Amino acid sequence: MMALQALQEEQAKLKTRLQELKRKLRDNPQDKVPFPVPEAPLVFRGDIQQGKETTKSVVSNLRICYPLPGGSALVTFDDPNVAKQVLQQTEHTIDVEGFRLRVQVQPLELPMLTTIQVSSQMNEQRVLVSGFPAGLKLSEEELLDKLEIFFGKSKNGGGDVETRELLQGSVMLGFAKDTVAQHLCQTGQFTVPLGKQQFPLRVSPYMSGKIQKAEVRSLTVPHSVLVLNIPDVLDGPELQDVLEIHFQKPTRGGGEVEAVTVMPLGQQGLAVFTAKLG
Repeated sequence: MMALQALQEEQAKLKTRLQELKRKLRDNPQDKVPFPVPEAPLVFRGDIQQGKETTKSVVSNLRICYPLPGGSALVTFDDPNVAKQVLQQTEHTIDVEGFRLRVQVQPLELPMLTTIQVSSQMNEQRVLVSGFPAGLKLSEEELLDKLEIFFGKSKNGGGDVETRELLQGSVMLGFAKDTVAQHLCQTGQFTVPLGKQQFPLRVSPYMSGKIQKAEVRSLTVPHSVLVLNIPDVLDGPELQDVLEIHFQKPTRGGGEVEAVTVMPLGQQGLAVFTAKLG
């Protein structure tokens, strides 16, 4: 009896919440939410993704990929002040046995996402199913099939499922009729058979979002410099040693080199930068 009363109270709360969401969306159908993206120092970990074709710089929530053209190198120093000293000369002459290399040096600037403005809107034909137990031994297709079977039955308050998608920790189900989604959200809680057991799952309104505005600014990587216009006169390992020796010399404004990555002429790649921890 107490369990039934608790379930009825929970259903009443969910119904009230659904009505509040509908009223809010009716008054302001696109709820714009600007928020700042926290800055994090970036460091090159020596990860290069090589390929003949590279796109423009890519921004993601985990890393930033910078395209390295052929005939270039990325030099990373232990001390950012050394990088500043090296950049005081835009052209460096590197002495090699029998000849000299003249290369260009410039700061490495990465695109950094600073602000995102997102609009959100409730989809009246879709619901979000959540509350799945950890360690559920079902494949993606098996899970989606079982949910479609359960919520496709009218006796469970469901209807024809048109779309389905596995999200992080939840599943989106789209129905042919919007009345089905509304009814399921009003009920809120369902006991669904998944495999050999039944589990209590929660159904809530599905909110879709779209990026309306994104602000990007350039961020200089303090520890690294980009070396350009390197001629094809030495093989990769030998050129790497020559560059490391040159940029370690205090007389050239250099210092302790942490890493040197060379991209030979005729090749292209992506230098992967991640947030520095600690």
